Amino acid sequence: MLTFEEVKASAEVKAYIDKAHQYLGTMGAIEHSWRHIDRVAINSRRLLIALNYSPHEAELAAIAGYLHDMGNVVNRYNHGRNGALIVKQILQRLNMPLEDLSTVLAAIGNHEEKTGTAVTSVSAAVIIADKVDVHSSRVRKKDIASFTTRDRVNYAATKSDLEIDTDPNKIIRLRLEIDPAICSVMEYFEIFLTKMLMCRRAAERLGCKFELVINGAKLL
Repeated sequence: MLTFEEVKASAEVKAYIDKAHQYLGTMGAIEHSWRHIDRVAINSRRLLIALNYSPHEAELAAIAGYLHDMGNVVNRYNHGRNGALIVKQILQRLNMPLEDLSTVLAAIGNHEEKTGTAVTSVSAAVIIADKVDVHSSRVRKKDIASFTTRDRVNYAATKSDLEIDTDPNKIIRLRLEIDPAICSVMEYFEIFLTKMLMCRRAAERLGCKFELVINGAKLL
């Protein structure tokens, strides 16, 4: 099979990710480059390994997680679907087997809240790994007055941990610490509710429950 390391070494992959990050920067959008995609890839793989899915599925999850935001090189909107079309051509040139390719494309094309669904275990892992990456370091704007609500809730997050409890209950937990002077706990919950509900459905696809804990309080 095509490995995660082989995908990371692709010059095409590197070029598209660099340009996507550059283009989003002109919009002031939060960071979607190397730190984010590495984190999503690692956590996608970690989820499936912890839940005893096959090493093969875990490797596909890492690949899909690493490539999931590549569509931003075309446009921020519908970047999941755009990205799947770009990735298809790259992975075909890298000789990825068709069955593996379909799994990766489905995960990339289904990770956005408005149109996405956890259609496979790999898709579910990528959704969760992507949506739980909340942290102040992702905000690129310098002027707080120009922050969007998404900027503000990310800026408020001082710590973000993805926990996987496999025994006795299967629980996938996002544990956050946020600065209430920037964003209240309830405000965070309201703003990111659609993301958290998507995580819950994805966790169910993996046979787990999803929990959200902010500043020690369980909200979901």
